[in-house]
Amino acid sequence: MSTPYRYPCERAAGVGQFSPNPASPVPTSRREMLRRCASGFGAVALAGLQSDPVYGFADAEPAEGGVGDAGGRNAGHGPHHTPRAKNVIFLYMDGGPSQVDTFDPKPALTKYDGKSPGELFQVEPTQFDNVGKVLGSPWKFNQYGESGLPVSDLFPHVAQCADELAVIRSMTSEFPEHTFANYFLHTGSGLQGRPSMGAWTTYGLGSEARDLPGFVVINGGLIPPGGLDCFGSGFLPAAYQGSVFKPSGSGVANVERREASAERQREKLDLIGRLDSFAVERFGEHDAIESAIKNYELAYSMQAAVPEVMSIGDESAAVRTEYGMDAEFEPTRIYASQCLIARRMVERGVRFIELTCPDVAGDRWDQHNNLKKGHENNARAVDQPIAALLKDLRRRGLLDETLVVWAGEFGRTPFAQGKNGRDHNPFGFTVWMAGGGVKAGTVLGATDEWGYKAIENRFEMHDLHATILHLLGVDHTRSTYRFGGRDMRLTDVKGHVIKGVVA
Repeated sequence: MSTPYRYPCERAAGVGQFSPNPASPVPTSRREMLRRCASGFGAVALAGLQSDPVYGFADAEPAEGGVGDAGGRNAGHGPHHTPRAKNVIFLYMDGGPSQVDTFDPKPALTKYDGKSPGELFQVEPTQFDNVGKVLGSPWKFNQYGESGLPVSDLFPHVAQCADELAVIRSMTSEFPEHTFANYFLHTGSGLQGRPSMGAWTTYGLGSEARDLPGFVVINGGLIPPGGLDCFGSGFLPAAYQGSVFKPSGSGVANVERREASAERQREKLDLIGRLDSFAVERFGEHDAIESAIKNYELAYSMQAAVPEVMSIGDESAAVRTEYGMDAEFEPTRIYASQCLIARRMVERGVRFIELTCPDVAGDRWDQHNNLKKGHENNARAVDQPIAALLKDLRRRGLLDETLVVWAGEFGRTPFAQGKNGRDHNPFGFTVWMAGGGVKAGTVLGATDEWGYKAIENRFEMHDLHATILHLLGVDHTRSTYRFGGRDMRLTDVKGHVIKGVVA
């Protein structure tokens, strides 16, 4: 009976054979194969890769044709070209802010306020099939900065940072419903269970943080429709999924050390590591075991790092006031903590940080009715902290290497749902970026005169993802992972870099 081998070199090397007991197959691990292959030179190479005492593979080689260091632990391939940004802060605006009430002014809506939209333009099927009259924006727009960027009165603080922003007014989505649109925004697919863009980023580039996760979600209180799968690792190894932090207290549940001493805990972790190693030798490598080992070690390191990064009390009173930590509106204080912690994480090398919205005692940016109060409350929560974050990053010399992205899953209609709300609109909406290699003080793309559909430089979500990866030094077409018989990627088979926003 022939003996099966898993690798072409195994027959010559005499490895990879099954146990003599056919009921108990013992596949050879990669470490064992490297130890035996090529007269032991594989073990020499492996020892070099494992030079990091905790994580191993500390400085993985960049992909063929790549540039420079792979960016820290657990890098999948490293940068393909010189990166403009090292970190990402994703300001996720849950629910879909209205583009025509924030960064895309449309005088025609004021002129035709109260008219039937069917008399003026073709109305597409909407999520709730409740089409009211044309609804002019309740807020005025003014131009700000040397760029003259129009910003509505909803964002008086962000408006002061107009010259830092690259505004894209022609983004589109394939989905008009929150859950699917959220998966699409976060993972590039409307299907549940795909890797988040934060997971793809850390898979490709690793993280420079040795004692914090590479992908962190700071939860202000609202987990988006679609749940934690928006931040998952999908078919990528579980070590790349987002770690959810709270913006107050310990940040992470049960992060405090429960043992009497660090030595005692170290002994327990070493025992767990030995038991896991026995399981690997017995049954072969498995993602769950490998990820568990890494997560145990990371959790051990986080016991000191997390309380330190969460200790925003050591920030100056002026900085805390600038962010809004003493604001009267509690959601502002919550989001201020999130933004301040995000800046502290960037300083410590965390690769990808996402901020979710706080609960404003109403709905998220999803105003199907009571548009004025709802959007004002949501803007009041995030406006001052976002502006402070941009200014603070600039002041500390971090903005040029930190990409800040502001986006919701879609926009809103230019006509009312009922009398004073707006329905979902995936046909044309606004996102903006700042720092990290973007062309500041610019506007790209346009919607029609109603702010309804993208008509100039129409972009898809895949284009946004491709641009984020490009600014991080990653060619989105080459950052792939073999799954289900094909090479998967964040941008699927689509996506083009939005060159108009790249400096």
